[in-house]
Amino acid sequence: MKSSCEKSKTAVKFEVKFDKKDFEPARKQALERLARKTKISGFRNGKAPANVVEKHVDPNELASLTLDIMVRKSIPKLYQDADLQPISSPHVDILKFVPGEMAELTIESDILPEVKLGDYKNLKVDYHEHKVDADDVNDVLNRIADNFAESKVTKRAAQLGDDVIIDFTGKKDGVAFDGGTAKDFTLRLGSGQFIPGFEDGIVGHEVGDKFDLDITFPEDYGSAELAGKPVVFEILVKQVSEIKAPAIDDELAQKTGAFKTLDELKDDIRQNLTAQTKRNSDERYKDDLIAALVESSETEAPKTLVQENLDNIKADFKRNLTTRGLTLDEYLEKQGKAMEDWEDELRERAEKRVISSIIVQKLADELNVFVAEDELERRVAEMQAVYKKSPEASAQLADPQVIENIRNRMRIDAALDKLAELNRPNAKVVEESPKAEKKAEKKAEKKPAKKDAKAKKAKK
Repeated sequence: MKSSCEKSKTAVKFEVKFDKKDFEPARKQALERLARKTKISGFRNGKAPANVVEKHVDPNELASLTLDIMVRKSIPKLYQDADLQPISSPHVDILKFVPGEMAELTIESDILPEVKLGDYKNLKVDYHEHKVDADDVNDVLNRIADNFAESKVTKRAAQLGDDVIIDFTGKKDGVAFDGGTAKDFTLRLGSGQFIPGFEDGIVGHEVGDKFDLDITFPEDYGSAELAGKPVVFEILVKQVSEIKAPAIDDELAQKTGAFKTLDELKDDIRQNLTAQTKRNSDERYKDDLIAALVESSETEAPKTLVQENLDNIKADFKRNLTTRGLTLDEYLEKQGKAMEDWEDELRERAEKRVISSIIVQKLADELNVFVAEDELERRVAEMQAVYKKSPEASAQLADPQVIENIRNRMRIDAALDKLAELNRPNAKVVEESPKAEKKAEKKAEKKPAKKDAKAKKAKK
């Protein structure tokens, strides 16, 4: 076999020539395979001599199988000799073929590109740390109290914190728009579930009130059709319920079933929040490190991997739209976006994913990270225990390719842990805590609303 190769940063093309001496070993192997499925009188399957088998098989089938065996055996050697790693199935194109005499062909595939890795030991990335304070603990306590809250229908005007049942129809230029209409909708006023102005606009109204609410959608709203546009909501208040939460005390702690005193509950909340915020900070730090490493490294995105990622992103996007009751065409129309522009955006996202993945894989190589078999077996066993009630998931965990994907995920996680370990000692710690100004804003928002409600009640 003679070969030459033409290589770019992300692909390779081999030109291969076979001569007569290359055919004989492959031809013998082809006859052995054909003998196993060819019935020949006087011989058991697979036991007939090669010269006898040849007389009983289709010459075209023998020639095709011989060439296939030659090509399949040559492919690993071609890539190994060239020190290249294919990342797509090689495409074979037969140029010339004379059975038993000669063959000329090309073999092409995408390859793992070269990576110029940045200085991964000195990445200038801040570590964002959230200090759990009393306000964080109180937020959780308030949510716990809300779970034990009692709801009581009232005849008074609605206030922030109340549950209301409403009918509403949103209209733009006098025409109802999609997603802007509902009946018997339950809404907690002050929850921020609706766009700014909607919930505050209901405050002060009583059961039976039917009114119009003029609102402008935020400029950054998800729908281009509505972003920044003025609309009118026709609203009917059908029920107002006062929500009375229990006092935050020892009795509430005991209602949770695990604590005797409020202090015990607070300590537990603080410990859980501290652990969760540390996990969040660590994950954010790793994400920021990857972004910085990608920025300081150089590589190319192979077309095959980009296309595979693009196809996956598209499929996930369409599935999400389906759960929302939308088709892709309907979504694009709402966004005022052309299909080509949408695909360009997704392709850019796919390219970034591919480049990031290649660089992190190179990092794992550089750090000499590997996953021991016993570690892999433990992880698979843990996952099997989690999914033991799902036969389909359990079957997937027996698939060698799935197991290999788990190994790769573990390897990447270990590499990122090492990356964080290398950079963390020199990272600048940026402390983050709930912003006082945000709390002041919320209080300022609530006060006028309550005053409005009282004013309307006084007028009546």
